[in-house]
Amino acid sequence: MSFISIIGSGGMAAAIGGLAAKAGHAVEVMSRDAAKAQALAEQVGAGAMTGAFGAAPAGDIVILAVPYSAVLDVVKQYGEGLAGKLLVDITNPVASDWTSFVTPSDSFGAQEIAKAAPAGAQVVKAFNTQFSHVLAGGPVEGHPLDVFIAGDDAQAKARVSAFVESLGLRPFDVGQLPMARTLEHVCLLSLGLLKHSVKHTNFAIGVSLLG
Repeated sequence: MSFISIIGSGGMAAAIGGLAAKAGHAVEVMSRDAAKAQALAEQVGAGAMTGAFGAAPAGDIVILAVPYSAVLDVVKQYGEGLAGKLLVDITNPVASDWTSFVTPSDSFGAQEIAKAAPAGAQVVKAFNTQFSHVLAGGPVEGHPLDVFIAGDDAQAKARVSAFVESLGLRPFDVGQLPMARTLEHVCLLSLGLLKHSVKHTNFAIGVSLLG
């Protein structure tokens, strides 16, 4: 099992933290709001601990579970504390109109995070295409939810894939880090479905393997 540090205390932090603890991973929760970090650690249970915000995370795998609007400042604040860590970017840099992004036109969220991260940190995009409550609910009618993964380092992606599988989810490697741009567009697809077709968030985007 792995030691997982989660920076953030919102819905996605709770969903991933809860699944990780249930799967037997050690979990550390870190948040600007220490009271929220403590509350989430207690909710996660299984001996989940809290860490001081801005201090070097104890885990080798660090889940960046904060909004994109805050994540670059968070990465810069942690600075060298993230050196050598595997950073899992779950963010979506979506603008308030739900049809565009706040990132530069020639870039994308995961790339901006990689630029801000210290040398030696590996950035892998994952978990950004599922709603938090759907993720927390786990398999649907015996079918695991799909988690798409993009990153440049094959070993880092293999570690994230193994972690995803341990949570009862199904990992799909979609390629190198530039494919994270496509995964961020999948978020726009979900929001378009929410607004125009499905009208609720009780759905998941995944792959149906035929035959």
